[in-house]
Amino acid sequence: MPKDCISFKNTGYFSTLICDYLDEHQDLKPFYNRFPSLDNFKNQIAEKQAHFSEASRKTLYDVLKKQYKSVDASALTLQNIALLKAENTFTITTGHQLNLFTGPLYFLYKIVSAINLSNELKTAYPDSNFVPIYWMATEDHDFDEINYFNFRGKKVQWNRQASGAVGELSTEGLDEVFNAFSDEIGQTQNAETLKSLFKAAYLDHDNLADATRFLANALFKDYGLVIVEANNADLKKQFIPYIETELLNETAFKAVNESITELANYSENYSPQVNPREINLFYLTENLRERIVFEDPIYKVVNTKITWTKDAILDEVKKHPERFSPNVIMRPLYQEVILPNLCYIGGGGELAYWFQLKKYFNAVNVPFPTLLLRNSVLIQTEIQQKKLQKLNISKEDVFLKRHTFINKKVREISNIDIDFSKQKKHLEAQFEDLYKLAEVTDKSFLGAVKAQELKQLKGLSHLEDRLLKAQKRKLKDAVSRMTALQTELFPGGSLQERNTNFSEFYLEYGPTLIPSLVDALEPLKGEFLILTL
Repeated sequence: MPKDCISFKNTGYFSTLICDYLDEHQDLKPFYNRFPSLDNFKNQIAEKQAHFSEASRKTLYDVLKKQYKSVDASALTLQNIALLKAENTFTITTGHQLNLFTGPLYFLYKIVSAINLSNELKTAYPDSNFVPIYWMATEDHDFDEINYFNFRGKKVQWNRQASGAVGELSTEGLDEVFNAFSDEIGQTQNAETLKSLFKAAYLDHDNLADATRFLANALFKDYGLVIVEANNADLKKQFIPYIETELLNETAFKAVNESITELANYSENYSPQVNPREINLFYLTENLRERIVFEDPIYKVVNTKITWTKDAILDEVKKHPERFSPNVIMRPLYQEVILPNLCYIGGGGELAYWFQLKKYFNAVNVPFPTLLLRNSVLIQTEIQQKKLQKLNISKEDVFLKRHTFINKKVREISNIDIDFSKQKKHLEAQFEDLYKLAEVTDKSFLGAVKAQELKQLKGLSHLEDRLLKAQKRKLKDAVSRMTALQTELFPGGSLQERNTNFSEFYLEYGPTLIPSLVDALEPLKGEFLILTL
């Protein structure tokens, strides 16, 4: 299983903010707690241990024990759940939407990152226990983001009307998706396994939360993964003080806006990933998840007739905390309140909005977790690797955007020099002399000289483009082979992991796929993995 790496920066697919974080840029340090290194977890452990109570551990254990009653959990997963009662047990968490049939490949990479970091920390800190957690985003209500997955360039989609939290959605209608998917994948042994997995998850469970739990457990139970469904009354009872603070004081709104301003000062190219509202809570009931707003002196649920006075809404919080659903700003806080968590593993966009939250966590006195960029992977077959070598395409080349990639390769394989940089520099040097001459004779000629320089430089660029196009036509067979190969590895012109579903690779590699990823991914290495399977 050969593997190679490229820096996240050199892929060209990650923001300056994330690349600066990986480089531990000094000016970013106020926006996170500790950088993810093995040594730094020592203090993270001590801080979380001091802030997480025995009562919270018991609640978490009791809830998980109930949630796993009907789950075919492994002995290792059940052991991890039991370990959560101990004060020396901590979690490593990643979260994801309830995407149909896992959605893009990075669903797998997130969870494998959490599993492997847990194991790495156990080796480094043998006196503590570390449990990998998958947090199901069951309270999200954006159905259009999760109701499909891509398979061989086609969208496999679940078409239905939906409202309220997606975790509670009935799985009715997914038999049609199953039939369409089954027609696409054939009848090999691996295909039959995929069909069985889809059927058992979605056709044998009543709602999307249960289906997703089944699927994630089936894929990762051998590694002790624990799956958390946080839309739970007992868990939300622990969050009551923070819900009350949010309703009365606009704490998140003030703190996060301050951080957004400071991040903008850090980088003029920074734009907020999420913007806080005055109240960052939804009201959640059957088929309903709508924002709560305050219009003095009344609290309202938008698009409904539900209203409260201040005393009435605080009473509602105490009686029914499960009806108050944190939005994207408050969800991370809820996670850290109910879990003995050390580290959150997410993608670049997720980490960018976590950077907005440090000041908020400080304001409510909750330890801020270590933030780790999830592993990213480009999977290539041995045949594709050999083709890359034969066509002299480097790992840096293959990550280039299509236009840049083609131009670079055409220049490399052309038998003539299509780079007019030398000619342009020579022309600019000649015009420097003309500028000097105009300066000492008649300055009114400076504009004419400048216009002539731009005209001639533009002419050279035009000639260069025409010559490059001619060479592309002449070398069209080679260009076609190279672009076809890049398209295979970057479907839709984007990273493979953001587009392709795991089922495409499972058809090829079967049950060895996930063990291969577990063997290859190194969460703390901080580089983009290129894996040949």
